[in-house]
Amino acid sequence: MSTELRTAPRRPAELETALWEAVFAGDEYAATSLVQRALDDGVDPESVLLDVIAPVQFKVGEEWAANRMTVAQEHAATAINDRAVAALSLHPAARTAAERGRITVACVDGEWHALPARLLAEVLRLRGWHVDYLGAQVPVPHLIAHLHRTGPELVALSSSIATRLPTAHATITACQAVGVPVVVGGAAFGPGGRYAELLGADAWAADARSAADRIQRAPLARPEPGHQPIDDLPHLDDQEYTMVTRSRTSLVRAVMHGLDDAFPAMRQYNDLQRERTAEDVAHIVDFLATALYLDDADLFTGFIAWTAGILAARGVPAYSLPPALGLLAGELKDFPRATRLLLLGSDRLAGPSIPSAPSASARNQP
Repeated sequence: MSTELRTAPRRPAELETALWEAVFAGDEYAATSLVQRALDDGVDPESVLLDVIAPVQFKVGEEWAANRMTVAQEHAATAINDRAVAALSLHPAARTAAERGRITVACVDGEWHALPARLLAEVLRLRGWHVDYLGAQVPVPHLIAHLHRTGPELVALSSSIATRLPTAHATITACQAVGVPVVVGGAAFGPGGRYAELLGADAWAADARSAADRIQRAPLARPEPGHQPIDDLPHLDDQEYTMVTRSRTSLVRAVMHGLDDAFPAMRQYNDLQRERTAEDVAHIVDFLATALYLDDADLFTGFIAWTAGILAARGVPAYSLPPALGLLAGELKDFPRATRLLLLGSDRLAGPSIPSAPSASARNQP
């Protein structure tokens, strides 16, 4: 049954509530109709994107993190929100002549969360920019080939997952090497965009509205060629990041083998439970490697706390995590930075409280 309302709300808060009901119910028709009627009634298209659709997507992430939505429901809800954006983009109220310059909007290679970038692309179009929206996980060579062919004024690069930051760094550097400045956004770049400057981005924005404002306010200077990633992160000379990344498979295997003794309850796990545990261990290794890349302990300890919250929301005791961290520390005993991060992660778990799991999505992120 459709969740469509007979009388369409007009205020953003009311629209958000109505759209959430449609999205949660899996009612694509009601969701897209709601957006179209709001535009028919004169609601500003940018407000629909950023004050209605984006907050609903943020709530989708919160509900998944709290285990009130399954992965399948989260994917379905995201797909419906994407269809709502498409419905908006085709409405006469959203048709704006491209009178400004050309901008490329893309996600970092390996980044599947494309909706934040899509929101930014539509906002920029509404403001009169010629936008090339390339979507999710764009490989660096293809992105650079596109820049050579189209010559945009800048690239807007999005990433929601911190483990994609090394790839984001390579992408930023490659774009700048061909003379194209880069503005970045998304949850991956940390609170206040702390990793954007570290990785040499030309600008950072907290959300799609501020990204569009920053782009519109003043042009970004063309970057100087010859910059290399190692110039930003001299600590990479110790090779710890490289060695952990190359050893990922063997590290996961060693931890899984050791957990049978260090965490006896795992001996009773079925195949599916063991597979999920291996995935968790692999994520720990990935975040450890990223923290080594950035030389940032908070990224790793924050992820460990987040993981504990996610497990708790699913009824899985967090006491399965310290043995895994201890086993990893044993495998990496010759790597001082890695060992320190793992000890800090264990200390975080031993603290008085673990904060609730943060959202898997970021509000209005470019």
